[in-house]
Amino acid sequence: MERESMEFDVVIVGAGPSGLATACRIMQQAQEKEQELMVCVVEKGSEVGAHILSGAVFEPSSLTELFPDWKEKGAPLNTPVTGDDIYYFNGENSAHKLPGFMTPKTMHNEGNYIVSMGNICRWLAEQAEELGVEIFPGFAAQEVIYNEDGSVAGIITGDMGLDREGNEKDSFMPGMELRAKYTVFAEGCRGHLGKELINKFNLSDGKSPQHYGIGFKEIWDIDPEKHQEGLVVHSAGWPLSNDTGGGGYLYHAENNQVFVGLIVDLSYSNPHLSPFEEFQRYKHHPKISQYLEGGKRVSYGARALAKGGFNSLIKQTMPGGIIVGCDAGTMNAAKIKGNHAAMKSGLLAAETIVEALASGDEGGKDLTTYDEKFKASWLYEELHSTRNFTPSMHKLGTFWGGAYTTIDQNFFGGKLPFNFRDDSLDHAQLKLASEAPVIEYAKPDGKLSFDRLSSVFLSNTNHEEEQPCHLKLTDATIPMTVNMEKYAEPAQRYCPAGVYEVQETEDGKQFVINAQNCIHCKTCDIKDPSQNITWVAPEGTGGPNYPNM
Repeated sequence: MERESMEFDVVIVGAGPSGLATACRIMQQAQEKEQELMVCVVEKGSEVGAHILSGAVFEPSSLTELFPDWKEKGAPLNTPVTGDDIYYFNGENSAHKLPGFMTPKTMHNEGNYIVSMGNICRWLAEQAEELGVEIFPGFAAQEVIYNEDGSVAGIITGDMGLDREGNEKDSFMPGMELRAKYTVFAEGCRGHLGKELINKFNLSDGKSPQHYGIGFKEIWDIDPEKHQEGLVVHSAGWPLSNDTGGGGYLYHAENNQVFVGLIVDLSYSNPHLSPFEEFQRYKHHPKISQYLEGGKRVSYGARALAKGGFNSLIKQTMPGGIIVGCDAGTMNAAKIKGNHAAMKSGLLAAETIVEALASGDEGGKDLTTYDEKFKASWLYEELHSTRNFTPSMHKLGTFWGGAYTTIDQNFFGGKLPFNFRDDSLDHAQLKLASEAPVIEYAKPDGKLSFDRLSSVFLSNTNHEEEQPCHLKLTDATIPMTVNMEKYAEPAQRYCPAGVYEVQETEDGKQFVINAQNCIHCKTCDIKDPSQNITWVAPEGTGGPNYPNM
């Protein structure tokens, strides 16, 4: 197929915090060096911020490096943290508040802000455009372009106007080639192009496998009398068992709103577990429901997060490209924060690329000087000092793993001479359905707990129905012949959007994919026990449209 082609110095895939930080820093440095560079950012969401979902308590360190005058420029950091409440929920109605000395220093949030990362990304996009960056929302990066020598040469945006069988409709518009000297992949956790590049260039060799969680978030309007602007609440324990990692949060944001959510590690072993239903249960705990009762839920979403940390961090460079942020696995799980780390990796990538181009580099090289910059940065030190957090939780359980982390961080600054590793695979942890207890979940009450479809409605998710399914099965028989037989087909439960169903038909039970419901969380790509599902980007603008998540 003949495609239009555009040439840039740098193409950036994804208008999240890492991608936009990269773009802004490239233009800042180019101006300092009096270089003229052409930089574009492609974003699959309908607008910048539409696919951004994060808790989020935001550490402004990287933002301050990028824009020291961010306050004067009007960055939407309006709610400083005023207090940390940390609980261990040891039952559905009981909790113990932990004193400061019993919680890791990484959980303390002095100087941080409760924010909407979607709104921060919208603001960053404005700064990038003022600096001369071209941003193309509504265009999904579908394929990587390679040079004859195998180096990355750019990306192809997805074709639009194809029917379910891949035939061209009257509205057909072929994707464009966006070629670049260097391409930065900032797709967020489990990006489908990042996944391809990691395999092609063996970027995870010698590393522990990446570990993941699924994070839920709802925004609630609550009674002003219950609102405590700036209060951060974290919890461990119930409703998750000690061998199912994760934890909950409730952040008191501005405008009498709270952000409430639950993170469930995707290393869980019981195939009957439903992360979505666990989140619905969570909101009924008295320490959480006391704020939500009488309020109104106004938004819902879910997203996978990469929490393997330092031991799972890939080699981030390859010939012609760099992978940054959560696409590479830079999140600091011990802090429950990834945005500052993602942005810092983008700043380092930008500085590396601009230095190379300023020296006359024509592109296509493996910019290993990025590794040198990374190892000399505070980000390396931060991730290294918290390297044992995720593997200790997996090996020792939530309680004892938390105890180890507290001692390591509070008394030894992350320098205890131990190196825990967890080389297991999240998708391989499920027990047979016949060997695991069935979990009975209560019906939603419509006040604190809700069903999937009404939740997806609040995410404003929309896909053009007549398009090829973006959830690819390697073998269409596996869901019923393998996953159903062994694991009671867990896709019905791990998907937070009701995409996967097993339906009774005249011909017996059938596996059904409701792709139009997909909120792009990537959980299926991660947790499917047969690794039979591959998530790829649908047509541009498809997916959730989060207003301020």
